[in-house]
Amino acid sequence: MPSATICEGNMQKSSFFHPFYADVLEYNYYTMTNYIQKSKVILVQVNPGEAFTIRREDGQFQCITGPAQVPMMSPNGSVPPIYVPPGYVSQIIEENGVRRVLVLPQPEFHPGSHSPLHPPPHPPLPAFIPHPAMMPPPPHHMYSTVSGAGDMSTQYIPQYHAPHVFTEQDSHSPHGRPAFVHRDERTSKTYERLQKKLKERQGGSQPKEKPSSPPLSPQKNHCSSPTDIQNGSPGATTGLVKGKQVCKIKGSPRIDTESEELDEDSKALQALLSNISKPVVSDIQARTVALSWSPPLAPANGDSDVACVPETFLYEVTVSYSGKDGKFKSAYSGEELSATLEDLRPATDYHARVQAVCNCLHGSPSDAVSFTTLSCEPDTPSPPRKTNGTKSTLVLQWKAPCDNGSKIQNYVLEWDEGKGAGAFEQCYYGPQKQYRVTKLSPASRYCFRLAAQNDMGISGFSEAIDFYTSGSVPATPDSPELVRAGVTWLCVQWRRPAGSPAEDDIAYTLEMEEENSGYGFKPRYDGDELACTVKNLRRSTKYRFRVAAYNSEGKSSPSQAVELHTCPDKPGAPCRLAVKGKVHASSFKMAWDSPKDDGGSAITDYIVEMAEGPNGNKWEKIYSGSVLEYTCERLKPGCVYQVRVYCVSEGGQSPLSETLQVQSLAVPPGPCVPPRLVGKPKAREIQLRWGHPQVDGGCPVSCYSLEVCPAQTEDYREVFQGPELECTVISLLPGRTYCFRLRAANKAGYGPFSDRCEVTTAPGAPDQCRAPHVVCKSPTCAVVSWEVPAGNGANVTEYRMEWGAAEGSMQSCYCGPALTHEMKGLLPATTYFCRIQAVSVAGAGPFSDVVLCVTPCSVPAAVSCLQAMEESELDSPHFCPSTCLAVQWDAPCDHGSEITSYCVDFGDRQPLSVGRTTSYVIENLQPDTSYRIRIQALNSIGAGPFSHTIKLKTKPLPPGPPRLECTAYTHQTLKLKWGEGPAKALATDSIQYHLQMEDRNGRFVSLYRGPCHTHKVQRLSESTSYKFCIQAFNEAGEGPYSNVYTFTTPRSPPAPLKAPRIERLDDHSCEVSWEAVPPMKGDPIIYSLQSMIGNTDFKQIFRGSATSFHVSGLQLNCEYRFRACAIRQCQIPGGSQDLTGPYSATVSFSSLRNELPSSGAKSSADATRTKRTLSDEQCAAVILVLFAIISILIAFVIQYFVIK
Repeated sequence: MPSATICEGNMQKSSFFHPFYADVLEYNYYTMTNYIQKSKVILVQVNPGEAFTIRREDGQFQCITGPAQVPMMSPNGSVPPIYVPPGYVSQIIEENGVRRVLVLPQPEFHPGSHSPLHPPPHPPLPAFIPHPAMMPPPPHHMYSTVSGAGDMSTQYIPQYHAPHVFTEQDSHSPHGRPAFVHRDERTSKTYERLQKKLKERQGGSQPKEKPSSPPLSPQKNHCSSPTDIQNGSPGATTGLVKGKQVCKIKGSPRIDTESEELDEDSKALQALLSNISKPVVSDIQARTVALSWSPPLAPANGDSDVACVPETFLYEVTVSYSGKDGKFKSAYSGEELSATLEDLRPATDYHARVQAVCNCLHGSPSDAVSFTTLSCEPDTPSPPRKTNGTKSTLVLQWKAPCDNGSKIQNYVLEWDEGKGAGAFEQCYYGPQKQYRVTKLSPASRYCFRLAAQNDMGISGFSEAIDFYTSGSVPATPDSPELVRAGVTWLCVQWRRPAGSPAEDDIAYTLEMEEENSGYGFKPRYDGDELACTVKNLRRSTKYRFRVAAYNSEGKSSPSQAVELHTCPDKPGAPCRLAVKGKVHASSFKMAWDSPKDDGGSAITDYIVEMAEGPNGNKWEKIYSGSVLEYTCERLKPGCVYQVRVYCVSEGGQSPLSETLQVQSLAVPPGPCVPPRLVGKPKAREIQLRWGHPQVDGGCPVSCYSLEVCPAQTEDYREVFQGPELECTVISLLPGRTYCFRLRAANKAGYGPFSDRCEVTTAPGAPDQCRAPHVVCKSPTCAVVSWEVPAGNGANVTEYRMEWGAAEGSMQSCYCGPALTHEMKGLLPATTYFCRIQAVSVAGAGPFSDVVLCVTPCSVPAAVSCLQAMEESELDSPHFCPSTCLAVQWDAPCDHGSEITSYCVDFGDRQPLSVGRTTSYVIENLQPDTSYRIRIQALNSIGAGPFSHTIKLKTKPLPPGPPRLECTAYTHQTLKLKWGEGPAKALATDSIQYHLQMEDRNGRFVSLYRGPCHTHKVQRLSESTSYKFCIQAFNEAGEGPYSNVYTFTTPRSPPAPLKAPRIERLDDHSCEVSWEAVPPMKGDPIIYSLQSMIGNTDFKQIFRGSATSFHVSGLQLNCEYRFRACAIRQCQIPGGSQDLTGPYSATVSFSSLRNELPSSGAKSSADATRTKRTLSDEQCAAVILVLFAIISILIAFVIQYFVIK
């Protein structure tokens, strides 16, 4: 199939090559995948390194990079022209039926010969729409390269990156000249965002195309000529890498010998290109302006690093009409130093700047120069339009065109006066935008044109347009005619009324009436067409149609009604297809009902088709007629047939009915071959095998029946029935001859028997013995006897007897030729099981039936597990271990008779008889006495044997309470003593004691429990009575408590006073003072002061309640010692009692004469110093400190001298 592609050849490939738009219509139609309708598809081939840009239906641009083949679809079916970039020409060639368009560079093309502001006029890009099903996927998918033209595989679109895109072409102005830049603000912003995304994608995606190759260095790639860079579009040059403008050419080898000087030269050249002055404006017109500029100049100081300044440069002129900071558009690109910009807007402010380019390097743009174009005559207006009209008037209205800087003053409306000769006359001149033309002829044509005028002149006239005045009511049209009829639709047409002018706008109303509906004519169509297809009609129904014409003047009378009929529909499928009567082996009768829906016409024929087999697809026609039943004959027995029916009427052929599956009856199969023996026969089983019968009766054999009977008889019995071709016959007798016969069966029944087959079994083991006879001689002995079984051709050599207390755990207890055996050592009242087996040279026969034997009852067995009971296990509170013994035992086996009592024998005494208990407490025994105890069980038969003997001993009696005494006491403690023995006893002593004291609530609480004979009760209160009791206990138990003892604590004496203080008054007197003691529990406190001279005894010198005493009458040169104590005067009934506390430490005092000669003040002070002695506590503290210091020193010496 020929196809059309667009390919590229002989074109210098560069990464900066511009995308182009082209499409070619293929000659033939072809159907694409997922599309049923035929579409005109064009294949656009994009070569490697090139790009193809399209605009999708949503207005977004999509760029596809080569290699790829892009299928495009022409929406209107027309052949669009081919547009190529500036500087290229298209050439169409045809190879092997495939039309190709080659885009070749134009040799005479010069970059400055054509301004981008003058693009060739062509339809907008959306007229060429990509096929919806063939839009390329998102950019992240990768596809393989297409092999050739016409390849429509799903891998035709590779990953694309946004290369350079042409600037969007502006729409043309009404007067035929393309506007320079005429986009609204939203379109401009969208276009800017698109350009930015394309540039970013180009810069970011270039390294991703070949991940395995490193990026090319900008110093190693050069451009061959400025033409390859520009091609008439400044947007095509891009790609700054590390601040340098680079241009890459495919196919050129990489140069790796460049040095760092090239980078410096590039920077210097770029600086030179940036040193360009702004252009000079001249000859400003309304739509054109002349610009000129100077080439870039080297720095004035001459410090230029450019090694070789090029002779010519490439210049790009960009223009902005939205201010100095607005967006600049390319207006010129070439090597000339001047250019004339055309297609400018009149009376518009512009800013222009120039930029120099050399060797792919762009300099900075120059400063912008501003200019304003002149005003001119208005643009050509649009043709006027008709807003209202009658038979003699026309009301025309128009819109104001662009005034081009000067306000429109008047409009000039001309017409041809209805003559149609092409000569126009002025009919209106004025500032209004509408005009009413009167005094016209009805149903006549008039031609008008319009021009606008301002102070600068008059514009050109618009295109001439024709308008018609209203006419008369149309004539009655002819009746509608039938074009084509369908089941639910009718296509009718009619003619224009005769005598109606061609310029008269006539519309038509088609009315329809359904037969027997009663609703009359109803409109079904209203329009200006001369044909109509009426749908949603009923099949095989008569309808009446009529048509009426109308225009703006009125409506004509309806035409004569015509009767039309819809076609009948095809009938439905015949239903209720079933077998009628009984199915035979070679025939069956089938019947069916007529279809529920006949489609509106009578059924003419019924056709019956039949196929053999359940899945047969070869259908044969076996009947055609109008009868609703048919007999199918000449069938094979047991074969499955499928039948179906369809009918034919005037409306066509109906669908097929449901398939009816029928199977003919089968006949029984023929006789089988006699079965044959497999292997050697065994004693009780043989294996037989057979084959299929030669005749199966038209139905597969479903099962076989094998029968057997002993030889010389005809008593057959069935031993096997199933589909298998072999079986094992069991339960035969050894050494016997048997006859076998076989027959096969299918769905029709069993066939005849085969011939007889005789087989003899091998000798076997003896038969099963009869149940043995068991006789119990005593509770522990039984005699077993049995009979001789049948030997099955071999003599019995021995018998095996199994015996056991459980049926599943019997053990062999005899093997021999005897017919009796005696079992001994049995348990009384026990159930035993017994069975016998006979053995011959052919093997062991089956065991006999199990015989049940129960031994007679007997006296109980001996008691086991006799042991003593612990006291913790007893619940009796009156148990005394000194006079009682508790024993327990396990109940023995009763040997079939329930145990009634037990007999306890515990020595010389009469045995005790107890009930059916397993524990007993023997009372009224002697303390600390040993006894031998044994138990005997009794039942209704007698007494059983005694158990084993255990030896138990009663405990001694518990000890009595000792006498409690108080050996020492203080006002806070009581030391108690009891019994005879050391104060501290061992824990292993046999007798221990329990001391208790009564608390405030009158309850006795435990103070001490142990073997000691003394205990000190502390933390008591003074002058308080306490009650105590004591109890002794040992291993025999706890003894009784003693009587209650009462002990009272004495009153506490006062605390010792501190050493008194002495104050010297004169040579013969002094004052002694001491600390005061508060009263104790209401008892007053008095003090006693004693003194001593030299080594004499202390004498009381003061007794009273004062805390100081004046001592007088002291002797000179004598040493006095003083001490004091507190005395508690206890208030008791009948008087008071004094309790003297301990004396304080002694204080020394020396009485010296003042006038005695002395050696100095120091000796005098020493003579009068008061001497004090240390107290007991102070002495103890001093001793403790000295001991600690000595210990530390000793440890230091040992550590230093001994250890180290």
